[in-house]
Amino acid sequence: MWLKPEEVLLKNALKLWLMERSNDYFVLQRRRGYGEEGGGGLTGLLVGTLDSVLDSTAKVAPFRILHQTPDSQVYWSIACGANREEITKHWDWLEENIMKTLSVFDSNEDITNFVQGKIRGLIAEEGKHSFAKEDDPEKFREALLKFEKCFGLPEQEKLVTYYSCSYWKGRVPCQGWLYLSTNFLSFYSFLLGSEIKLVISWDAVSKLEKTSNVILTESIHVCSQGENHYFSMFLHINQTYLLMEQLANYAIKRLFDKETFDNDPILDDPLQITKRGLENRAHSEQFIAFYRLPKEETLEEVHECFLWVPFSHFNTYGKMCISENYICFASQDGNLCSVIIPLREVLAIDKTNDSSKSVVISIKGKTAFRFTEVNDLEQLVTKLRLRCGAASTRYHDISTEVAISSDSSGPSDNLEEQSMTCQKECSKTVNTEALMRVFHPQNLETLNSKMLKEKMKEQSWNILFAECGRGVSMFRTKKTRDLVVRGIPETLRGELWMLFSGAVNDMATNPGYYAEVVEQSLGTSNLATEEIERDLRRSLPEHPAFQSDTGISALRRVLTAYAYRNPKIGYCQAMNILTSVLLLYAKEEEAFWLLVAVCERMLPDYFNRRIIGALVDQAVFEELIRDHLPQLTEHMADMTFFSSVSLSWFLTLFISVLPIESAVNVVDCFFYDGIKAILQLGLAILDHNLDKLLTCKDDAEAVTALNRFFDNVTNKDSPLPSSVQQGSNMSDEKSSHIRVDITDLIRESNEKYGNIRYEDIYSMRCRNRLYVIQTLEETTKQNVLRVVSQDVKLSLHELDELYVIFKKELFLSCYWCLNCPVLKYHDPSLPYLEQYQIDCQQFRVLYHFLSPWAHSANRDSLALWTFRLLDENSDCLINFKEFSSVIDIMYNGSFTEKLKLLFKLHIPPAYTDVKSQDPSKGDELSKEELLHFSQLHVSRPANEKEAESVKNSPEKGKGKVDIQTYLNQWQEELFKKEENIKNLPRMNQSQFIQFSKTLYNLFHGDPEEESLYQAIAVVTSLLLKMEEVGRKLHSPMSSAKGFSGTVCASRGPSEGTTENHLREKDPSSPKQEPQWSFAFEQILASLLNEPALVKFFEKPVDVKPRLENAKTSQLRSRTKI
Repeated sequence: MWLKPEEVLLKNALKLWLMERSNDYFVLQRRRGYGEEGGGGLTGLLVGTLDSVLDSTAKVAPFRILHQTPDSQVYWSIACGANREEITKHWDWLEENIMKTLSVFDSNEDITNFVQGKIRGLIAEEGKHSFAKEDDPEKFREALLKFEKCFGLPEQEKLVTYYSCSYWKGRVPCQGWLYLSTNFLSFYSFLLGSEIKLVISWDAVSKLEKTSNVILTESIHVCSQGENHYFSMFLHINQTYLLMEQLANYAIKRLFDKETFDNDPILDDPLQITKRGLENRAHSEQFIAFYRLPKEETLEEVHECFLWVPFSHFNTYGKMCISENYICFASQDGNLCSVIIPLREVLAIDKTNDSSKSVVISIKGKTAFRFTEVNDLEQLVTKLRLRCGAASTRYHDISTEVAISSDSSGPSDNLEEQSMTCQKECSKTVNTEALMRVFHPQNLETLNSKMLKEKMKEQSWNILFAECGRGVSMFRTKKTRDLVVRGIPETLRGELWMLFSGAVNDMATNPGYYAEVVEQSLGTSNLATEEIERDLRRSLPEHPAFQSDTGISALRRVLTAYAYRNPKIGYCQAMNILTSVLLLYAKEEEAFWLLVAVCERMLPDYFNRRIIGALVDQAVFEELIRDHLPQLTEHMADMTFFSSVSLSWFLTLFISVLPIESAVNVVDCFFYDGIKAILQLGLAILDHNLDKLLTCKDDAEAVTALNRFFDNVTNKDSPLPSSVQQGSNMSDEKSSHIRVDITDLIRESNEKYGNIRYEDIYSMRCRNRLYVIQTLEETTKQNVLRVVSQDVKLSLHELDELYVIFKKELFLSCYWCLNCPVLKYHDPSLPYLEQYQIDCQQFRVLYHFLSPWAHSANRDSLALWTFRLLDENSDCLINFKEFSSVIDIMYNGSFTEKLKLLFKLHIPPAYTDVKSQDPSKGDELSKEELLHFSQLHVSRPANEKEAESVKNSPEKGKGKVDIQTYLNQWQEELFKKEENIKNLPRMNQSQFIQFSKTLYNLFHGDPEEESLYQAIAVVTSLLLKMEEVGRKLHSPMSSAKGFSGTVCASRGPSEGTTENHLREKDPSSPKQEPQWSFAFEQILASLLNEPALVKFFEKPVDVKPRLENAKTSQLRSRTKI
């Protein structure tokens, strides 16, 4: 590797370096201890230790080239190499291209300047194609060289960053270097002859956390496959941990979580991942989550500045965050003040002429925001004007786009202006009123105390609107939160839910979208629509709105439209309950966009098949319980109780457990504070019931106590009629339990647990996502092993190791492949056995590692035929059950089972004639040839194929799971186990010849090789004589004369005669005699007469050494070392 020229003091360096070659201008040196027997003694050990600890790789590469000039004591390092071959190439290039040119220069200074310029030019040229794109390219290139030298991973493995740290081996810290790449966490240390080399794949990480104890003040704990690793003494531990967390989550999403990965185009190309890119991505994700912006937004700029707050008459200090379509501001105290300004609302952007470096942003509704002390003011103003197309002092006409007005003094019903065009188009099919207004209109003539309180709430909000503005760009302050905690008035609920959730932005940028989706989805029939129809009448059945066709039809349209929009989620139970409440307070189109906001942003991955998001938040909830309610954790032996109890809390936002009049207040807080509100309320509920829970003897008693508590939660200020209120159905006399008002409960949750920060929840979600997905993967593995273990003789431990190797091979194929097709096969929604499947190329690799027959000369052909035999449904994929069954026969099968396997490999559909296009490779097949042959199948009628595909995939028919089909499939599998050898087809001439060749290949290298060759020759002769006798009885004219020698063309004692016999009987010969064939019983009976053959096949073979070798060789086989 060429290096940026640096001056070297040769006097001291001679102690560490040995000169190998030199000329007038260059010196090639070797590091002392490298390449010497015994490592160069004590000096070599000390040098190795220095090499591990020192930063600059230029100092630790074993070879280097220095530039010198005659009569000068100054040397310059210009190249280094990890091996002699690499450094020799550099030396030869210098001699061929530079040496002749240097003679034309008059002065040594000119020579040095020329050499330095040439080397810098070479580095710049290399940099165009290199991965080194970080802050310090030269230093990063050196680290990249050391990373490649130490671990030898393929060139496509992208090094993201590296850190100096200590790795704790027991109680001893080992100083070295931590390398973070796209697929691996790697550590290298060399201290006094002791080398530590650690490589952990990110997909194997189940726990990643920052820890501290007496010995380790602050360290990073990594748990992988049950082993714990600790790294400490980082200069920037938080930055390091964040990058490790992101890389681990990236790998988890890419390999395990197909649903999330497919929705994230940024993850498609692992080669484009950089340290800076990961940091920017993390900031963008937090930015989007905090301000509830569309997920397509990315954070582009952050400016520290002041915002003038007119109603408080002071400037608040904070950060202005700018994305493609939004300007957002939050004060340093997140609860104090925040603002979201969509650029679609901006009319003008002006800068003031004074020294305050101010910019004034004017929006629709005669509102302006003034930001002061803005850095790079000129540049910022220019960018913003270009983006929003607003002139300096000219107002444009208000566009007709769908938006909520930002008029600070507008009337309370200003929401009526939005989406008028869309509503006119779809008014025939879509409700334009919230169901609560239709079924419970407020009657001003019958005002009671509750209605008066409701009006007072509305007045409080109107005062807030007058101060802070109304609509998407309103100021959000502590007062806003206080009003939300008290409960949003019924008439404003829909408007404010849209505002706080960010759904208003989705609807504004997609006018007419809902009407189109409703029209397109009408009449569709699939599994989602059938489940929706089944659940329609179960959604708030006690509410009059959903006892009528009006409410049921609106619910059907919203759920069907969303299932059509997002087929990966489709429909999930709990969505009907949530959507019912949304329709009560929001118009139908607004309810649709609120559902989009909840499912796709606020509760990510909650409503997919594995509800990963809900499981992650439950894990976060358990962590918070351990931190805030330790006495409850000590009392409960099993924390899974909280998971089982709280699942419905998270999935339905407490709607399923609280009376409807109380649950809507929880939804108010959720749309304002996100999942933080649900976590806080969950803690407050457990805290409120702490004494009761501590006296409970079992889980059932605890569940009963919580259910009683929920039944007694009321909302004394709810204006809903008593016929609708669920909490009022239980009279006070009947209940001896104390009533709890929901407003008090929510206020208590804010006071006690309001210090939980958004950033902490985001970090806990990332951390627990690893744990949850790895737990699901472990569950999948255990289920697969339980099913497979019933059919094989391999032990559970051996099956476990085999499964790990099987899955690892699948992932290794994906590490360095863009848009890897293997990832498309992985579908977590499929039955356990079908979730991971391998193709023929991956099977060949595993066959070479694991098969006791892998030493055979035609091992590629055997692997191909074995794969074709297992691939019964002709989809070019096999699952673990199929894979383990054939490995089990090879190691634990009886003589008959092994022979039957070999026999079936040499008859259709497994057998196909295999010829490599490159004769020099012998029987070895290229990847392309292997995949081609694996796709050649015996032709079958199209209707038969279709029938079989439906039969093999009962869950992929009409969207229903056909139990009868599963039973039939199970019965067929039982019949296969009892397969009679008489049912096997006969083996023809060419197949028998290949069968015999395979046997010879298997015997090669065996201690009893000679006797085995003789035995197979005897068997072959016997079979041919039997066939000849049979043929004479049926057709006297045809005979199998002359074909009585051995059949192997390449090995064996009778090689010459065999060649002649094969030529006589080769089916490709011009004169072909009638084909002869053998039944399996004939071959079996003949082989049983030869004790040497029986002994060979019944000889026990231990699978454990093969498994151990495969585990250590899987990654090494793909590396350059």
